[in-house]
Amino acid sequence: MTVLPPDLPRLRTLVTYLRGELGRAERALNAAEEAEAAATRRHPPAEPPAWLVEREIGAGRPPGRVHVGTCWDTRKRCAPATADSDRERI
Repeated sequence: MTVLPPDLPRLRTLVTYLRGELGRAERALNAAEEAEAAATRRHPPAEPPAWLVEREIGAGRPPGRVHVGTCWDTRKRCAPATADSDRERI
């Protein structure tokens, strides 16, 4: 952290400056949040699939794990599971 000036006039100047900067940063944050909310309202996120199938690594790439569609641990090897694709694997 930087050393603050010891005298009262410079401290008051610094606080006035920082309040102004904080106000500008808060206005920019509010504008960005409003823009993101408007974009979300225009294009709501797509509904995730009910299930995801994760393929193993290797030549045949057999299915390895099944994930819930909203799982956070999905990787590039995941694809939505459909009834037809599941029947092919049986």
